[in-house]
Amino acid sequence: MQYWLMKSEPYKYSWDDLKKDKTTFWDGVRNYSARNNMKEMKKGDLAFFYHSNKGLEIVGVAEIVTEHYPDPTIDDDRWVAVDIKPVCDMVEPVTLKSIKGEAKLQDMDLVRLMRLSVGKVKKKEFDLVMKMGKTQL
Repeated sequence: MQYWLMKSEPYKYSWDDLKKDKTTFWDGVRNYSARNNMKEMKKGDLAFFYHSNKGLEIVGVAEIVTEHYPDPTIDDDRWVAVDIKPVCDMVEPVTLKSIKGEAKLQDMDLVRLMRLSVGKVKKKEFDLVMKMGKTQL
């Protein structure tokens, strides 16, 4: 299993929207590094759902339910989408400030590659963030 972090601006599509919809396709990624990460995603992988711009916090955990396929919102086969579903809320959202303040998370893509909308998360990072959020699966 691999772990990921997916960013969304909450005024465009929030964690609450995903929970209401029960599943969605993750589209609109137009960065090659983020797209390549999406191409690596496998069914059953887990991803942190991060509210960017407003909130700046990890608010939930989602599961990849469909591996990459052509992004249906654009007629350009370079771009892909994946389907995700909510798994659980973070008991306590984990803020960017708290992540940056944790020495063991300084190599996390979220810290090093701030503008990347879909990043990798190492298992040890995933476990620590889950602990910080007082959340168990």
